[in-house]
Amino acid sequence: MSYLITHLKNGWQVDQAITSEDDRVVVIRFGHDWDPTCMKMDEVLYSVADRCKNYATIYVVDITEVPDFNKMYELYDPCTVMFFYRNKHIMIDLGTGNNNKINWPLDDKQEMIDIIETVYRGARKGRGLVVSPKDYSTKYRY
Repeated sequence: MSYLITHLKNGWQVDQAITSEDDRVVVIRFGHDWDPTCMKMDEVLYSVADRCKNYATIYVVDITEVPDFNKMYELYDPCTVMFFYRNKHIMIDLGTGNNNKINWPLDDKQEMIDIIETVYRGARKGRGLVVSPKDYSTKYRY
């Protein structure tokens, strides 16, 4: 599904996507197009893109092709989703301890829509950290 989402091919395009969008949240999936977890996440992102088009725009970045942001955003996971609003990184408290990004594939489309909507509403109010509508702290309980 990643071929249906706009790819950003270099660091300049990523910067332009983040800085040029004024009234919508920029959702960027960092990862590899061939990775199964990224494929799952891309499928969910593509399926919600049309429903979220009024308040979010979604991009895909291959971290092998564009390694510029790997250290800056600590992109060590196979699949990472980050949110930006008006050139500012919006953190989201998911209950996992890592507030910078989502680093696992979400299966539920409605959960993704809710997260994007929550980020948009919080970012419009000037918040740099928003609280997720669902707590994911028990997701990886052993």
